[in-house]
Amino acid sequence: MADSTSQSQETLSNLLHETRSFPPPADLAENANVKAEAYDRAAEDRLGFWEEQARRLTWERPWDTVLEWEPPFAKWFSGGKINASVNCLDRHVEAGLGERVAYYWEGEPGDTRTITYAELKDMVCQAANAMTELGVRKGDRVAIYMPMIPETVVAMLACSRIGAVHMVVFGGFSVDALGQRLDDSQAKLVVTADGGYRRGKPSALKPAVDSAVAERPFVENVLVVRRTGQDVEWNDRDVWWHDAVGSQSTEHTPEAHDAEDPLYIMYTSGTTAKPKGILHTTGGYLTQVAYTHWAVFDLKPETDVYWCAADIGWVTGHSYIVYGPLANAATSVMYEGTPDTPHRGRFWEIIQKYKVTIAYMAPTAIRTFMKWGDDVPAQFDLSSLRILGSVGEPINPEAYVWYRKNIGGDRTPVVDTWWQTETGAIMVSPLPGVTAGKPGAAMRAVPGVTADVVDEEGKPVPDGGGGFIVIRDPWPAMLRGIWGDEQRYKDTYWSRFEGLYFPGDGAKKDADGDMWLLGRVDDVMLVSGHNISTTEVESALVSHPRVAEAAVVGATDKVTGQAIVGFIILRGGEEEVPDDLLQELRNHVGTSLGPIAKPARLLAVPELPKTRSGKIMRRLLRDIAENRAVGDTSTLTDSSIMEVIAKQLPSVKPGD
Repeated sequence: MADSTSQSQETLSNLLHETRSFPPPADLAENANVKAEAYDRAAEDRLGFWEEQARRLTWERPWDTVLEWEPPFAKWFSGGKINASVNCLDRHVEAGLGERVAYYWEGEPGDTRTITYAELKDMVCQAANAMTELGVRKGDRVAIYMPMIPETVVAMLACSRIGAVHMVVFGGFSVDALGQRLDDSQAKLVVTADGGYRRGKPSALKPAVDSAVAERPFVENVLVVRRTGQDVEWNDRDVWWHDAVGSQSTEHTPEAHDAEDPLYIMYTSGTTAKPKGILHTTGGYLTQVAYTHWAVFDLKPETDVYWCAADIGWVTGHSYIVYGPLANAATSVMYEGTPDTPHRGRFWEIIQKYKVTIAYMAPTAIRTFMKWGDDVPAQFDLSSLRILGSVGEPINPEAYVWYRKNIGGDRTPVVDTWWQTETGAIMVSPLPGVTAGKPGAAMRAVPGVTADVVDEEGKPVPDGGGGFIVIRDPWPAMLRGIWGDEQRYKDTYWSRFEGLYFPGDGAKKDADGDMWLLGRVDDVMLVSGHNISTTEVESALVSHPRVAEAAVVGATDKVTGQAIVGFIILRGGEEEVPDDLLQELRNHVGTSLGPIAKPARLLAVPELPKTRSGKIMRRLLRDIAENRAVGDTSTLTDSSIMEVIAKQLPSVKPGD
């Protein structure tokens, strides 16, 4: 990290110059849910604006106070009583929308389920009754370790109905990762499945749960969904979902909970320390996820078919597969498997089949689709799409343009959303009916959110300057702390700049004042005294026609402090970077960003280490670049990729 204001200005200042811009389609702009005036209205009366959004929900008792703010602790809609499950289900059924489809669910093997709001409500009531029978009470924690099946959503909503706190753990996590989270949350119940389908075959889940709960007596029961039919060991605390839930009444009287009652814990992993249990509460969170889902995606629930391709084990799944869409009575697609099973056109086949109108996915997935070739999506009818969204890492300009052109038919706005597990909901994003989108830019904070870019001293940077993104004022969906660790919450998010929330990301403002996110400050490389963003070097590499995807890291170098090492996937699947291409790519980056940003080494790899949520694990690449033992790979989609990359190390070539 830079150690002076002058360096911080240069940190991530405008290196890449992107001039393309895409205004909203005229008909979308005319009929948009949110128009430009929303920014002014929210700026004039921020709290009044959020009250207005809260009234889109059904409250059993209105709030007494909109916001109580004792930095860094916030309470939103204090005194208000609300039930998230009722807002996602009961109120829509009572409004006559019971026959509307809540989810078109597509299993990886091709099995499907169509679940209406009335059916989903019945399933959730049954699950709430079963959990109550198993001794789960308000405030108890319930761990959910599941594949992408409807019962995962049902379990979450059943918890929110009875006031239990759900804690979803991604189904690819190791026994140790699950055990750590069980210890920290002291979960009373674990909901799991025999397994799920992944890459064309059953992938077991219950054995990991058996190992994780073996020495943890605080786990009283394990509720098991039969998905794959695999043989499973059976223990005294195990209960089949179909026995415990299927026999229950579909009637359940929900209790209204305080707006500040906990809704869920979601763990984010630190690089070394134990995972942080991010705590979200009910009223403010539901307010902001429902509003942003409706505003950022211009949702028309009567006609749209919406698909968020994330995993529910990630916060995007919580906010934009479950709570946001259901609160807005949306019809969603939910898919169990991977984008290349049984073929590389699976995502586009799903869009064609269900006539998806809004699709939301990660830049890492988009760059993989680019690598597979334009001819794959060209085989499918994607004309139903009207809005595309991007989430996870900053999207590089070439991926943005490819996505817009090849998936969106050069007519759809692309909303590149910036937010985090901690923020709970989208914070910075274009609005599709208002914003002329720039490839790679998150643009500006959504109405009601005050984001800024500051220098080392916490002072706002001028247009064209770079530094650190911060949030100036509390927002409804903000984390309420780290579970059981108040001091860590203060130290992690509020100690860098006084009175400002600092999420750890670098950003820059362009000449128009629009924001470009540049990834984690940890991923900024210090080369010969210059701060260089991994995002910008990666974008420069991917803008070359031979490169499909890139990840760069800074490796220790005796001369320059850090040397840039690039891991690239070449179009056509070449396994080595030819000498002529090596020099061409280095010069290409130098032309785009300046000679200081030229990679010292480049390595062609078949795949990059990614989490299921779409993030590239650069710390693992740093381990390889510095010849260290590779760290924990349990969060990766495919942990074997690290062995493949390590074997190709001899093909790393030094630069000139």
